[in-house]
Amino acid sequence: MAEEKCPFEQSFSFRALPNKKFFFLQDKEVSTLIMKWSMQGRISAQSFSFDQSFHSYNCEQFAMDFFKDPDVVSCLKKMEAGVQVPLDKPVVSVHVEVVACTKVSMELFDPIFSCGILRPNGHMVKCLHDVYSDYDELRQMLREEDSEHYSAVGGEERGEFLFRLFKHLCLGGELCQYEDTIQPYINTTKQVYKDLISVQTDPDTKRISVVSTVIKVSAYDKSGRCFPGTREEEQTFAYLIVDPYKRHVTLFCHFYGVGNFTQ
Repeated sequence: MAEEKCPFEQSFSFRALPNKKFFFLQDKEVSTLIMKWSMQGRISAQSFSFDQSFHSYNCEQFAMDFFKDPDVVSCLKKMEAGVQVPLDKPVVSVHVEVVACTKVSMELFDPIFSCGILRPNGHMVKCLHDVYSDYDELRQMLREEDSEHYSAVGGEERGEFLFRLFKHLCLGGELCQYEDTIQPYINTTKQVYKDLISVQTDPDTKRISVVSTVIKVSAYDKSGRCFPGTREEEQTFAYLIVDPYKRHVTLFCHFYGVGNFTQ
């Protein structure tokens, strides 16, 4: 957990970019799916500019400065998830995890189409479950390590932000209405990923590569965890997605629960 930084280190300052729009939050088809998956009003993306050079080794300081920045705090206090107002008290520490983000195609998902969890027409194979009704092999593969299909996607690939994003969308919110076919999840994952991630093309090789750094983050005040949410929940998450060249960062987050909150 990151504590107060050395006084000789430079601090990052942030400025909201309210004109930065995200297609997945504007598109009617995507919005309909997000609503069906019980994530409407609870999933958000906000971008900010920052004023110092970013390197992955200083991501803890970066995150700490982010959650202490007055402009950021002002923006996040406009969120309401249930009765909780994020960052109601000063942040004193952060926990960060740099998430692998290297994929520039959807090939990572090829094994899902051939491992037996889908029918030839793309419909999910249903299965019985002690806890969840109307369960399917896809969600079992995503959630349970003892699933016979769990290893279809390897550990390294599961750690990729692209796969994590797919999993978040497939599991959805508290009142999620699950899809019977795989394609809506694949298409939406592709669109959201494209919206969030920055890439560049090598002028010599023409090879495309990801330039964004993705940081999964939690913030803590003196009472404990305060963002995103006070309780650990797989579907309550926050990622800082940093474009070091543009000096832009996007906070992408979701609050698991019932009902909407407004920004």
